[in-house]
Amino acid sequence: MTLSWLDAALLKGLSYLDAETAHRVTIQGLKTGLLPARRSPADARLAVKLWDLRFENPLGMAAGFDKNGEVPDALLKLGFGFTEAGSVTPLPQPGNPKPRVFRLPEDEGVINRFGFNNDGHEALRRRLDARKRATGIVGVNVGANKDADDRNADYVAGIHAFADIASYFTVNISSPNTPGLRDLQARSALADLLTGVISARDECTHKLGRRVPVLLKIAPDVADGDLQDIVEEVVAKNVDGLIVSNTTISRDGLSGHGPHSEAGGLSGRPLFHKSTVMLARARKLAGPDLPIVGVGGIDSAETAWAKITAGADLLQLYSALVFKGAGLVTEILSGLSRKLDEQGLPDLRAARDTAVDTWAQKDT
Repeated sequence: MTLSWLDAALLKGLSYLDAETAHRVTIQGLKTGLLPARRSPADARLAVKLWDLRFENPLGMAAGFDKNGEVPDALLKLGFGFTEAGSVTPLPQPGNPKPRVFRLPEDEGVINRFGFNNDGHEALRRRLDARKRATGIVGVNVGANKDADDRNADYVAGIHAFADIASYFTVNISSPNTPGLRDLQARSALADLLTGVISARDECTHKLGRRVPVLLKIAPDVADGDLQDIVEEVVAKNVDGLIVSNTTISRDGLSGHGPHSEAGGLSGRPLFHKSTVMLARARKLAGPDLPIVGVGGIDSAETAWAKITAGADLLQLYSALVFKGAGLVTEILSGLSRKLDEQGLPDLRAARDTAVDTWAQKDT
């Protein structure tokens, strides 16, 4: 893609800052309007209807960018069809020591080990309450405090804290940066967690009269047998969807120079292949009806289209914006419209799964 002069200037300036400072400056820029609205005319063929929600387009901002719900509406004005606040834990926590995020410019990847740094439930609740009259789909990604005695209880607390205000929930058990968190993906632990979370959601449904969708976000590093267990539990517990995937602990495929040996989860372009194979395999295991959000390495209309053909109903990105700027959102959406034109398809659902077998058979 060709960068606008504004994106080029902003990216150049941010590149002189360390990665975490650049992120804070970007948040402040969104708060103050430094990054202007860029919404292009909506293409009805890109709209996605899932649960009781209508997504104007399938492209969302992934969790991790707006951890504390500071700029959801500014993100929606950039053209995203939805955004996700969090991960948020019941109590505030500082996360891991700095430095904890590292750019890999030659690979267009990012390694982070933030460790669920966030302001906690109470602060996020205040911010979301302040935008109650605003439109737009804003999900809440819930996590557990690092030192929690009962991590399942932390997830349940997140459901109760935001059920009346979240468009949907994401249960994040796949970050590699909280010790032991990924152990919750093991079948018995996952069954207990999902039972508690779905029971809490159903209790809130009875009180509120709205069934808030609950999605489970998984890692790209699970073995095939474990993936089958996860999908079976998701279906058995009536979870509303999957998000595939979080960051990877693998360092396969890195070709450039950079801080490759830093601990943490790898995202961006190097994650695309692994996460898309995992997406396709999850789709084949789940069948056609379970909604799946494809995440990992989306940095163009072509990679977004690949995720859809591999089984994704919705998409999320984050790391590519570090290297390509906010104009990437419009670039991807315009490109998806062109893909529909080229292939004579009425909507994105007609493209979904058309390459699922091809992707599922690839090596990770």
